[in-house]
Amino acid sequence: MKLQQGQIWKADGELIRVVHLERLKVGYKKLKNRESGEGTHHEATKKEFCRLLKGAELVEPIIANLP
Repeated sequence: MKLQQGQIWKADGELIRVVHLERLKVGYKKLKNRESGEGTHHEATKKEFCRLLKGAELVEPIIANLP
């Protein structure tokens, strides 16, 4: 699994977005609404975060319509 900032994962019916990625720590946000970006911020070690994403699927990002 290759983690990158901005990725959105769907796990157990909730959306999780990678906000900040470091060598040993991940900052992520559990989203209530994908479009508005509302949600709560959390931090975990990479090992804990990968366990959280076990069985999750990567969601395609919303591409904004640019003029």
